[in-house]
Amino acid sequence: MNTQEQLESTIRELVCEGKGILAADESNPTIAKRFKAVGVESTEENRRHYRNLILAAPGLGEYVSGVILFEETLRQHADDGTSLPSIAAKQGIVPGIKVDKGKGPMINAPGDEITEGLDGLAQRLEDYKQLGARFAKWRNVYHITDTNPSRAAIEANAEVLARYAAICQSCGVVPIVEPEVLIDGDHSIERSAEVNEAVINEVFQALRRHRVELETMILKPSMVTPGNANGQKASPEDVAKHTLRVFRRVVPAAVPGINFLSGGQTPAEATLNLNAMNSGPALPWTLSFSYGRALQEPAQKAWAGISSNREAAQAAMVKRAKLNSLAALGRYSSDMEG
Repeated sequence: MNTQEQLESTIRELVCEGKGILAADESNPTIAKRFKAVGVESTEENRRHYRNLILAAPGLGEYVSGVILFEETLRQHADDGTSLPSIAAKQGIVPGIKVDKGKGPMINAPGDEITEGLDGLAQRLEDYKQLGARFAKWRNVYHITDTNPSRAAIEANAEVLARYAAICQSCGVVPIVEPEVLIDGDHSIERSAEVNEAVINEVFQALRRHRVELETMILKPSMVTPGNANGQKASPEDVAKHTLRVFRRVVPAAVPGINFLSGGQTPAEATLNLNAMNSGPALPWTLSFSYGRALQEPAQKAWAGISSNREAAQAAMVKRAKLNSLAALGRYSSDMEG
């Protein structure tokens, strides 16, 4: 297949009604925190064992169309020698790869951050393709205060995301564009909506400047929620109303899929909010999930590093994926949790 055919084939497999994307690309420090919470040491062997367990969960491919892997996982193998990306692919789950190199302070923009990793990206993508990756993910973050994110940060981060996406498509790799507006803070849902609209609008202006093909990319945004220190909980209906209002204003209909990050929400909250967004009138995009902790937390608790818990952990993983699949169809209700 040529580059365009590769992009079109991958996007067809990723954007499917009732399926979402599993984010299993936690960096080593992040997964160490997740493992510590369930009493497991974060060694390379434990990480391999756990990620093999979830990728091999029977039936996961019915609800998950793609998985974002950390580079370490892309190179790991199961006990029988099968590569972990191949285990996912055998379930009909497209392997992908996190390609950014992490974030750091943005110079002359106090309180703002920017993500690094563009140098050598095209060569890295070619190497990742040889290991089975067909799509990529890049995350930029935006802090909300009375003054953040600054205009400079909004513009600079959009430029980075657009350059990344253009490089991906030139290599035949579908880009997931992730402008994460953080939930941290005491801001209102209205302030969150204001920032999300400004950020996403700027991202699409940059994508157009860099001639990124919107039909073969995926947007991975935050849901519009109040800050986690705000003291006011928004109902799923309020989250849906504010989020969809922003998207209708700034996300082109040409984008095939919007796969939300869970961003600090509990598994149940993320599912309820996704369901609310899919319970109204038809939308121009497929709205689904690309959750990390909100998909994996129940499986990690069930596993707890004990080999005999493998089947229970896999069942917890598939159950959470199934519930979010139903939410992506607008068919979830909280009584399914039991």
